[in-house]
Amino acid sequence: MSETPTAGPVPPPAPGAEDYLALDFVNSAIALPGGHFIDSLGTPAATNRWLHEHGLAPADAGVQEMCATQLRSLREHIRALFAARVAGLPVLPAALSAVNDALSRAPVAALLYWDEKNGPYRAAPCPTNEILDRALATLAANAADLLTGPDADRLTGCGSTPCNRYLLRHGRRHWCSTRCGDRARAARAYARRAQEKAG
Repeated sequence: MSETPTAGPVPPPAPGAEDYLALDFVNSAIALPGGHFIDSLGTPAATNRWLHEHGLAPADAGVQEMCATQLRSLREHIRALFAARVAGLPVLPAALSAVNDALSRAPVAALLYWDEKNGPYRAAPCPTNEILDRALATLAANAADLLTGPDADRLTGCGSTPCNRYLLRHGRRHWCSTRCGDRARAARAYARRAQEKAG
């Protein structure tokens, strides 16, 4: 599979991504027809852009390859948890452990600060070296909320090959985008025509 940043337009966010950042995160690696692949976390610069666009890092966070690698690793672990949930299979202990590790990275208590102009206030500390930990914890928490919440039964994989995105099912819809739905319907119609010719 070739990794190309511009293998056609990136599909719109999958249904449910507006409510669950973890869906957008897992879907940041997209398999496309023709063996193409889009990875929004493929480079440090792309990772920094994705984090900034999702409110998880400042535009100038300066994400390094080590940070991008940690995010890609968490993405694959969350993807494994989603796949286990959708298929009704046992979860991989490593995936569960990785998500729990990410959950424990962010400070839980907002500290007390004192501003000479405005007086006391509370805020969670977030020095530059904690931006990644906070992003990992936020994404892991959101995935855990989805997997344990009322929408977990609606989680499904896109029903259009080769798409690998996840979505929250609405009614009978099993596709992450109109493009995938059209591709699946066209494949079914082609299969019917081929069967009619053969029969």
